[in-house]
Amino acid sequence: MDMGLAGKRVLITGGSKGIGLACAEAFAREQCDLVLAARDGAALERARADITARHGGVSVALYAADLSDSAAREGLHAAHPDVDVLVNNAGAIPAGTLHDISLPRWIEVWNLKVFGFVHLCQLYLPRMEAGGDGVVVNVIGMAGRAPRADYVCGAAGNAALIALTAALGGRSTDKGVRVVGVAPGATRTERIVQLSKSRAKTRFGDESRWEEMLRGLPLGRPAHPEEIADLVVFCAGPRGGYLSGTTIEADGGAQFRG
Repeated sequence: MDMGLAGKRVLITGGSKGIGLACAEAFAREQCDLVLAARDGAALERARADITARHGGVSVALYAADLSDSAAREGLHAAHPDVDVLVNNAGAIPAGTLHDISLPRWIEVWNLKVFGFVHLCQLYLPRMEAGGDGVVVNVIGMAGRAPRADYVCGAAGNAALIALTAALGGRSTDKGVRVVGVAPGATRTERIVQLSKSRAKTRFGDESRWEEMLRGLPLGRPAHPEEIADLVVFCAGPRGGYLSGTTIEADGGAQFRG
């Protein structure tokens, strides 16, 4: 299905692996030009080689930097100021209870996942609004809707980003711009293993039992990154053109299972 995005320029943060890389592939399939940003320059180069080999004619620009640093975010904007779609995806908030995560660690990870999203919106929305067109898709996480004590730092951060999306998206449409959120549940990436190990250590005192934390998921599995990426593409394109301010929950109904 043609999603009406051909020729658009899409910036994806955290674009070297996981959901971000799946998003890059999905937008490239729609013949979008890409800007991929992440810490790992070598991983970004591999991503570009794979994408350009499969999708001729698509350009893939790279920006290797730690986007938890505000100067790096400003550098990204200076290097690539003109984008049609911003996908805020970078972020890896650790699992743990309130007592497990120090305040400096809270600040460190929020600088990427929370303040990073805020800052990039501040940098990119004005030009979109001036041009009367553009979309921001925030890839957030289900913990903002279904908070847990053993993921309190992520739950609080994701809840803030859901509120940010609502506040911005409720008014950005006055200037032709949409801001949408996607909240994935458990998704088959490297990160789900890390989170599950942390939760198993908290619950059982044994991180080797991490696979037990994935039992009972809807449909008997985590989401595939490609499923989340397809939803992001839909939200970014004209087929999702009446979505703004909302955060779409993609957890297979897990929050309603009790």
